[in-house]
Amino acid sequence: MGEALQEFVSQAQHLAPTFDSQTVFAIGGWNISQYTLYMFIILALVLLMVLVGARKLQMIPHNKPTAILEYLYGFVGDSIGRDVIGEGFKQHIPFLATLFIFILTANFIGLIPGSKAATGTISITWALSLISFIYFNFYGFKKLGLGGYLKSICPSAVPGPMKPIIWAMEAFSLILRLLTLAVRLYGNMLAGHMILGVFSIATTVFMQYTFLMNGGLATGVTGIVWFALLLFMYSLETLVAFLQAYVFAILTSSYIGMAVHPH
Repeated sequence: MGEALQEFVSQAQHLAPTFDSQTVFAIGGWNISQYTLYMFIILALVLLMVLVGARKLQMIPHNKPTAILEYLYGFVGDSIGRDVIGEGFKQHIPFLATLFIFILTANFIGLIPGSKAATGTISITWALSLISFIYFNFYGFKKLGLGGYLKSICPSAVPGPMKPIIWAMEAFSLILRLLTLAVRLYGNMLAGHMILGVFSIATTVFMQYTFLMNGGLATGVTGIVWFALLLFMYSLETLVAFLQAYVFAILTSSYIGMAVHPH
């Protein structure tokens, strides 16, 4: 039991570096990390799903790719677009659906043992956040004009003398959205995968000592407990993978709504 515990601690201490970006191969002067590679794999999968799903559109879809694609698009349109943005939401659904499906696919791919979640690195979540930030500000400028959009940052009900202070605070909050979108997705996905990694190491070590090194009953029972916890956390992370894609998309939708329908 003691030896298994020491081995578990030793291996767990070396877990964090395995999540660092590492160059897989290089194209010219561009180093491709494992996260960038998975990003392109996910991009190809999403593109393939869209091309296959949209190949034969029907009033009542009879093939699974089309049915799944229509369900996801309808979910984004109803729950993320219409309910949050309101008037004029339809023009933003393609963008929101793309964000949601890409992040959801990335998160689910990351749950496959041995793979990496593209959203588990800050550089990719920064890129997604920047795309979202540019998008909702662009449509704010487009709808209200430069002056009108900048003026709308401060709520109209604020008394005149307080407007400069509130405007500065709201402008800072607007810029802060770029950071919060990126860090929230990255932090949740990285933390979840590190927990799964710790539980996987514990399960493997205790099971090895039980069956290969005659670790005894206590070691075997501990291994079974770790395995049960691993299954529980894996189920929980599956839910988190969906929720994080949903949260990112619905926050983006909320920011679009605030940009084009200021109060």
